[in-house]
Amino acid sequence: MAHRIYLIDDDVDVRDALALLLRTSGMTVTAFADAPSFLAKQAQHPPGCIITDIRMPAVSGLQLQETLVKRGCDWPIIVITGHGDINACRRAFKAGAVEFLTKPVDEHDLLSAIDKAIADLAQLSRKAAEIEEARALVAKLTQREREVFDMVARGLHTKDIALALELSPRTIDVHRAHLAAKLGTTSIADIARLALMAGP
Repeated sequence: MAHRIYLIDDDVDVRDALALLLRTSGMTVTAFADAPSFLAKQAQHPPGCIITDIRMPAVSGLQLQETLVKRGCDWPIIVITGHGDINACRRAFKAGAVEFLTKPVDEHDLLSAIDKAIADLAQLSRKAAEIEEARALVAKLTQREREVFDMVARGLHTKDIALALELSPRTIDVHRAHLAAKLGTTSIADIARLALMAGP
């Protein structure tokens, strides 16, 4: 599958040159002249790697980063600029940028940064799938089973859970058996991991 790239640069010559380079390298490129245009359509596009200029009118590359963070969008970003400075670089990395490149952009540096960004994106996709699976498993639990599940995840023993819920240890053992059947595990470590991924 071709890498999906979102290229944002107000300089039409740079935008066209980079788009041609990336398409020639087998990537799927959607180009935008400014950040607002991308932000208006971002929700309609599948996840991909964002390449953005840092100095643009209206909304800068750093402001774009900050907006995406607020939206909860964790797509990898490569920041490029013709006016590189250490403060902008620091802000870009702090906001989660994969790489900070100066113009004229070196072809090999850009392709290497994209490879890293796509690898990061694949890892994020796997993590999102694991979280979704964990939530689906936990959603199968009854309210009482969820209470027992949360206590098991915190490392409480059957007697402690029974005391906290004012139930007999035998009843808690029955609930734990139901948990094992629905979650497919009796491992406390697995249950703790599921609880962490599923959230409250």
